[in-house]
Amino acid sequence: MIPDFQSLMRPLLEALSDGSVRRTRDLVDIMSDRFELTDEERAAMLPSGRQRLMHNRVGWSITHLFQAGLLERPTRGHIVITDSGREVLATHPDRVDMSVLYGFESYREFRSRSSARESSDDASAAAEPQAESASPQDLLAQAVTENRAAVEGELLKRALALSPTEFERLVVRLLERMGYGRAGAVEHSGRSGDAGIDGIISQDPLGLDRIYLQAKRYAPDQSVQRPAIQGFVGALMGAQGDRGVFITTSSFSGGARTEAERVNARIELIDGQRLAELMLRHGVGVQAEVTVTLHQLDEDFFESL
Repeated sequence: MIPDFQSLMRPLLEALSDGSVRRTRDLVDIMSDRFELTDEERAAMLPSGRQRLMHNRVGWSITHLFQAGLLERPTRGHIVITDSGREVLATHPDRVDMSVLYGFESYREFRSRSSARESSDDASAAAEPQAESASPQDLLAQAVTENRAAVEGELLKRALALSPTEFERLVVRLLERMGYGRAGAVEHSGRSGDAGIDGIISQDPLGLDRIYLQAKRYAPDQSVQRPAIQGFVGALMGAQGDRGVFITTSSFSGGARTEAERVNARIELIDGQRLAELMLRHGVGVQAEVTVTLHQLDEDFFESL
């Protein structure tokens, strides 16, 4: 019988407990052998027909373990256990599931993002529909919400791992994908350690209408403070600009937001959560995996016969 994704959590940690870096596809085979799946079960596909069911279950299990910090992805398609993952193996000899993962702050933040996303998408939505009572639309919406929250969390982690220059280029790429500079250009102008302008958006071919960029990586627990905004405003005025965008991987303090509103320039602040949302929405650093179409009976068709 094909296991659910929670039943795969401890076996996956066990398979990685020797510290080796394994490919996701190899973990699928290892788990298939571990649960003694038949050839038919190994070949079972999702309703969309685009992915094997067992591969999907292993993928979801890895996603949840990753969000709790029990696994890491050193390179694309490769997984390795963390020290926290080893500790969980030692303290939970029987089973690891979502109730165990809730003990980690990063996982609670992930679930909080999922809940916040669901509430914003549908104010009347329940916290988590039960499979027994939920409609296919409910279950699909829940899966999409959870997937988006997970990917946004991973995007921020990857952004933090970039060098300052690479992060600045990422921001420039995002703004290009959002359509800025379509009539002009978006250029990367910053240098590592530069406290000035990191990028310039020319809204027209002659570069007369410009928006200036500041892109800074900050750890999640280190918010951008007022002096950083003051420095950006100073650089903006030095360039004779009156519009700027400050993008960070963390958050902005109340003083920083007040300063951005106070100055005689239009400063747009984009924090880490919004950055990840924009990257996902505009397809930067992500790729579509599965598209599902739900159908319902067309009553009008039958009444017209």
